[in-house]
Amino acid sequence: MSHTPHELHNEFPDDADLLHNLKLSDSHFVILAERYHSTNREIHRIESEVEAASDLRVEDLKKQRLSLLDEIRPIINRAKTSA
Repeated sequence: MSHTPHELHNEFPDDADLLHNLKLSDSHFVILAERYHSTNREIHRIESEVEAASDLRVEDLKKQRLSLLDEIRPIINRAKTSA
């Protein structure tokens, strides 16, 4: 199991500038990015054994993180085609 957090800039390594611009210009993206960051950090704390959680809780958090990525990805793709 990897204890490396899955930050958005790691998930979209070629889109750092685009992520930055979206954070400045798209309020919906900001909300999703903040939720992703919060969920991701909680997963990381659990995997690093800083916090305890049941396997079910970890599984639910990972599903939430994937769901957020599913919402974030089309925003990034639309921004790429608009650029």
